[in-house]
Amino acid sequence: MKHRHMFVALAAALLFALPGCKKPGDAAGEHGAEAEAFGRLSIDEVEAKMKEAKEGKLAFHVIDNNAKSTYDKGHLPGAKWVDHENVRAEDLPADKEATLVFYCSNER
Repeated sequence: MKHRHMFVALAAALLFALPGCKKPGDAAGEHGAEAEAFGRLSIDEVEAKMKEAKEGKLAFHVIDNNAKSTYDKGHLPGAKWVDHENVRAEDLPADKEATLVFYCSNER
């Protein structure tokens, strides 16, 4: 049940992540097509893809961008913590074709 709550939190973060990435001053809908290119995943889809990744069938990575203290208190199983203010190339997978899912509890 605890894992289900974490997946609900992830889904909520995903729903608000892309629209919140607009630059100030952007016209409404100006980057809508670009945001849609990233797609959206349901909780069940993320869970299934995480299972496939664990089985070695899929290059799929979940990245937690919360504060380190928040990550330490609890995070999605298998999620890797990356400092959102200091993302380095070595923090990310070498496979450029891998799917990356970033999540945080920030409302922006």
